[in-house]
This record gives sequence, C-alpha cells and structure tokens, in this order.
Amino acid sequence: MRADAIRRVVIVGGGTAGWMTAAAITRIMGEMPDFCVELVESEEIGTIGVGEATIPQIVLFNKMLGIEEADFVRETRATYKLGIEFVDWVRPGHRYVHPFGFYGLDMKGIEFHHFWLKGRELGDPTPLDAYSLSIVGGLQGRFAHPRPDQPASPLSKLGYAFQFDAGLYARFLRRLAEGNGAVRTEGRIIDVERDAETGHVAAVLLQSGKRVEGDLFLDCSGFRGLLIEGAMAAGFEDWTHWLPCDRAVAVPCENGGDRQPLTRSTARGAGWQWRIPLQHRIGNGYVYSSAHISDDEAAATLLANLDGKPLADPRPLRFTAGHRRRAWVGNVVALGLAGGFLEPLESTSIHLVQSAIARLLTYWPTRNFDQREIDRFNAAHVSDYLEIRDFLVLHYKATERADTPFWDYCRTLEPPPALADKLAIFGANGRIFREGNELFTETSWLSVMVGQGVEAGGYHPAADLLSDAETLSRLQHIRQVVADTASIMPLQDDYLRQIGCDPAALAAAS
Repeated sequence: MRADAIRRVVIVGGGTAGWMTAAAITRIMGEMPDFCVELVESEEIGTIGVGEATIPQIVLFNKMLGIEEADFVRETRATYKLGIEFVDWVRPGHRYVHPFGFYGLDMKGIEFHHFWLKGRELGDPTPLDAYSLSIVGGLQGRFAHPRPDQPASPLSKLGYAFQFDAGLYARFLRRLAEGNGAVRTEGRIIDVERDAETGHVAAVLLQSGKRVEGDLFLDCSGFRGLLIEGAMAAGFEDWTHWLPCDRAVAVPCENGGDRQPLTRSTARGAGWQWRIPLQHRIGNGYVYSSAHISDDEAAATLLANLDGKPLADPRPLRFTAGHRRRAWVGNVVALGLAGGFLEPLESTSIHLVQSAIARLLTYWPTRNFDQREIDRFNAAHVSDYLEIRDFLVLHYKATERADTPFWDYCRTLEPPPALADKLAIFGANGRIFREGNELFTETSWLSVMVGQGVEAGGYHPAADLLSDAETLSRLQHIRQVVADTASIMPLQDDYLRQIGCDPAALAAAS
C-alpha cells in the first residue's frame, strides 16, 4: 500500500449528501487496509428533508452501490418518474412535459425532430409530446421498465428516475454505509483545527470535547459550508441576477389528485410550485423571489394550492443560487449544498452530489494532494453548475408571461452567452448542440425550447430525402406505435404493488 495513501476520511454532515458520500466511498474504497470513514453529524441541526425528485442517473448510482431496486422503492416509499410536467410557464393554461428518453425515431441519419418540424410546415399540427412514450404513458398514470431486448419498441429507450422521501433515503444509505464499515459520530462541531504549515484541516472539535482527525475532509454541511467556506474561504459565485428565486416554503400533504409518474412544476406569480407524489404523501413547495412576494403570501399561496390536507406546518428555506468558486481546497472537498445551490426546477440536486462523488473517486488523492488534479476537479465542478444554470434560465427567459413584475424581469433578462447561442442556432435552423458531456441532452434542450414556445426557423435539409407524403405517413405511424405501447403499460400503482408496495395503505397510515 502506498505510504502516502489516504487512511482517514471525515464526512462533516449527514443527510442525503453525507450518506450518499459515505455509502459510495465505503463501497469503492472500503476494503483498503487501515481505511476509515467517519461521518460527524448533529441531530440538533437537522437536514433539509423534503420529497426528492431525481433524474435517470440515480438508477446508475444505486446499481453501483449494489442496491436492489425493489428494496429501495419499498424502503424510501418511492414512486417512479418519467419526466417533469410544466404548467403555466409559457402562459396560464399552457402545459408540456420534459420527458426522459427520446422522441420518435431518428431517420436518414438525422434527429427525429427535423422530420417533425417538416411535418408542421406541411400542416400536421400534432404536438411533439405525442411522439414520446414517457409523456403519453406518464400522463395516463402508467409505468414500465425499459426493454432493451425489444429494440423495435419505444420501450427500448424509455428513461426513468424516482421520487422518494429524502429522509428515508438517507437512513437507507446509512445502513448500507455502516454495513460497509462507516462510523457515525454524533456531535456539533464548534471549532476547526488547521495545520500551521500546510493550512489543511487537521481535525474538527466537537462540543463534547472529542477531537476527530482526518486526512481528507468532505464537507456535506449544507448551505453554511462549515469547512469549505468557514475554514477554507473558497468564495461563492452569486447567480441571483439570472436566477432571482432566493427562498422556498415546503409542506407535505395527503395524497390527492392524479397518480401520474411525473414531477409537476406550476408557475406562480413570483416563482413556481413543485409537486412530488410519493407512495404515502405528496411533497410540495413554492420556490419564489423575496423581492416580489412576502414570505406570508408565499406560504398562503402554497397552502391554497395543495391536492390534500397539509401534514405539517410550512417550512421556510433561504438560499442563494450559485456555486463555490473552488469546491476543493487543500484537503477539503464540498459536496451537495456546501458546494453550491441551483433551484430544483429540473431535479438536479441529488445528481450534483452524485456527480461530485464520481469525480472525487476519479481524482482520489494521496496525502500529497496534487494541485493540478484539484484544479481539474474544480473546473469540472464549475462547468456542471454553468451548464445546469443555463438550462434553468431557459425556462424563465422563454416565456410569454408579462402578468407580474417577476415574469417581466425574467422574460426581459439578458441570457448567459452560451444560452443565447443555443437559442439563436435553434431559431435559425432547428439545430441543437450538446456541449461535451453536459448533463442535459439534445432531447432535453429540444423539449424545453419547444415546450416554452421557442420557434425553429427551419429544419435539416436531409429531412427532404423523404417525400412529403412519406414524411406525414411515418409521423402518423410513429405516434400510433407510441399510443399503442402506452396503452398496454400497467398503471404505476399496479406496478408498485407487483414489487410489494401498498401505496393506499401507506397513505392511510400517514
């Protein structure tokens, strides 16, 4: 074993980020000799535990941890998710879905949407949503797993994620991590001890008097960034100009309304409201700009727009959109909210934790802490946030709404340069480019640009390799196949019962 190997890892903070980190590191690195992972958290502080919605990458993370999906769904009271429905974002009464998976079928070596755009010019008014199995099935309350063994079926490329209770997920991961050797220490950190020569964190001191030493410290302490900011002064890049929502109020309610496997985002006068349906309840919240609505008004708006009886008092949250300028400083790495925050409009919070964990494992350091690798980690961290930021701003910028000062501000703001470039290219020729390994695919950009009313100025010339009649015929055939496939998918609640869940009983017991 290398003499300079990391032996003691200290994770500061629990919650979803802390226990995701502990579970992943003990799973991958836990068999190294003399290796120890210690997680320090205080029950006094608590965590931001609300209903969490995720994106398909969570499936890969759970598989990496060796988690059986059925066990996970039962333990976290999860539901499946085929996409996000956006209501009233373009104008009141308008709605569309950002799906997981794909639209239609690529033909002649180019993306399907170019044939759809040609079809529109030929007079076919069918909306893009009709060509997505995730959307058609999801709106009917149906779910099925992907079937890669059926390459001719729309099921072969179906993407999915989960909606679950974040507190239960953290507990589930804690059991997993402790089973792999992680040690949990209860206590409030009152001081941070740094090495006089290197400036690295040497230990954290607890209120009980205990001193916890480590070689590598992972800051999962939430917004406050106890180590990354409090001790290492990493700095913070504030993006309030582009993402003006700075507060949220959250409350769970009894089950009610539809049982679709979709997260819903409904635009409100000063922001938007989330709806995350779980097996036993619905998670709700209003993300808003405090410059445009008071806290009391926001809470009243949320409570007036629930599908069931509230199960708790509304819980306020404050935040600033942006990221740490350096997520890794010395021997401290920030993960989760300690590394930055982007509102959960596209359910990216847990993905950013997952992405940072994967990157940390790729650049797993020795006690020498090579600055070149740290710099690469930090550059990738910033890139993650930039790419997601631009995608979020698209939702606010591309709107017809002018009914409140908040939407006036959003509609007229100058978009970030990369977003402006994407909008211009799509507006000219209907083309969409994915930059490198950015999180959101061409399908995602297409979905939101079309959904938000961005018009394409044309389509790829190769679409004309099909005659007009054949184009219209193929479009009709594809949407019929999608509709027929959706009709034979089981209802989500029936699917959940097949793996031992009982949503009705859980809801009655909540």
